[in-house]
Amino acid sequence: MSKAKTQFSCSNCGYMSPTYLGRCPNCGEWNTFVEETIAKENTGAVNPTRVNFSGKQVQPQLIDQVNAAAAPRFTVGSQELNRVLGGGIVPGSLVLIGGDPGIGKSTLLLQVSGELSQLQKRVLYVTGEESADQVKMRADRLQIPQNEDLYVFPETDMTAIRDAIADLKPNVVIVDSVQTMQESTVTSAIGSVAQVRGVTSDLMNIAKTNNITIFIVGHVTKGGAIAGPKTLEHMVDTVLYFEGDQHHAYRLLRAVKNRFGSTNELGIFEMADHGLQEVQNPSEIFLEERLKNATGSAIVVAMEGTRPILVELQALITPSVFGNAQRTASGVDRNRVSLIMAVLEKRAGLLLQNQDAYLKAAGGVKLNEPAIDLAMAISIASSYEDISTDVKECYIGELGLTGEVRRVDRIEQRLREAAKLGFKRVLVPKHNLDLVEIPQGLQVVGVTTLKEALQLSLKK
Repeated sequence: MSKAKTQFSCSNCGYMSPTYLGRCPNCGEWNTFVEETIAKENTGAVNPTRVNFSGKQVQPQLIDQVNAAAAPRFTVGSQELNRVLGGGIVPGSLVLIGGDPGIGKSTLLLQVSGELSQLQKRVLYVTGEESADQVKMRADRLQIPQNEDLYVFPETDMTAIRDAIADLKPNVVIVDSVQTMQESTVTSAIGSVAQVRGVTSDLMNIAKTNNITIFIVGHVTKGGAIAGPKTLEHMVDTVLYFEGDQHHAYRLLRAVKNRFGSTNELGIFEMADHGLQEVQNPSEIFLEERLKNATGSAIVVAMEGTRPILVELQALITPSVFGNAQRTASGVDRNRVSLIMAVLEKRAGLLLQNQDAYLKAAGGVKLNEPAIDLAMAISIASSYEDISTDVKECYIGELGLTGEVRRVDRIEQRLREAAKLGFKRVLVPKHNLDLVEIPQGLQVVGVTTLKEALQLSLKK
């Protein structure tokens, strides 16, 4: 029997040390080292040589001899998921989906399994958290069509899972979840850094050598990051985050890493009685509860990946009771709020240093692009001056520290989305109007400074 040894691994980044350390020298986090017992000869790699189930070993080949068209993407019934994945599922890809407990990760993947089986794609649904009866009950509740191409396998041992994949030869494998799987060659506890790393490495080899698409579910920590070492996110091809408030019906599926498509793509779903339903026009949802003649409200056309979305930015400016004014933000960056307020005070003459500011992006969406600056500034000024903005007007533009309104990208897509939702006037950077096709019925006004934009939008 080989002699066992003990090592310590950082649960945040996977850094390994022979002794316990209070602070990880790699990522700088405190109290993240956990003890692991591994066999001396174990390197953590289950199958270091890539060999597929037919026994064929991967060989070097010239890149011009690689036939990428031999494995085209295939789409599922959910157009929102297709968009987030970059146009469909890439065969042989490894996709990681993370999200809070109960947010709908298993529901989404079970619905996708049913849709793929309807398209004659063989699917193996591996569950380590439920029994086969429980999965069947959930499938019945979600009214998922069930046929001979959808298999359920309640198992946590990776050896048994590899054998099942070799026997069934599925097109898609779903593993729910990676923290419940156990690699027999790793002696650490289930869910430990070594186990997660070993299981993901094994799944990656299966996906790449056999051209099987694998979706894996990952738990998240209290901070919202996917549990396990950061190497988990580096190993996979695509990382999707399933976001949303459990007290609201809407769920956001966001791509933060995608080797086969654009990052920051956004898919929007609504949790209904029979599972997740696609939201085809999210702009209407984000604007449906907007009050007419409300102060502190401004509409912006934001880009989420390749999709334009109209979102209401709300601001509440009140005199500060304490010595230091508060800056609170939800859905937008708090530092950006402070920057915009400084520009308003210096370039527009608004006395905001003794005012508390509360900003929110309505609907639970998170915005982080520069094009929202102008709408943020107008919503803050609207609340401060107690003057409402036009309900049929929206604002697009980035603000500079000297008070200029700078150009933004994809202006034509933003204008088309505003016209489709019935808006009559849009304030945009003047330099964006060169060679731009303006939709019929939409008045587009070019502005060069923040002062000019405030004069046009806040009229008593």
